[in-house]
Amino acid sequence: MGTASRRQHYRSMLMYRFVTPHRCGKWYPDLETAKAQASAIGAGFLDTRTGEFAQYPGTRLETEVVMTPQPQIAA
Repeated sequence: MGTASRRQHYRSMLMYRFVTPHRCGKWYPDLETAKAQASAIGAGFLDTRTGEFAQYPGTRLETEVVMTPQPQIAA
């Protein structure tokens, strides 16, 4: 390999979405936003005072790790 080899460095990010039997939500970078949007599409109920989210039957939370390349830094 040596010093001339280049390795791509990646940063990982966890994404969230709620899925119902009839709808798939978009992917969001944080769980709070995913809960708010799931409530908006009718996948559950979000209590805005406490932040608790109750998902309706048939709704499930999906997570995905997204790897994004980091820019190379010249030495």
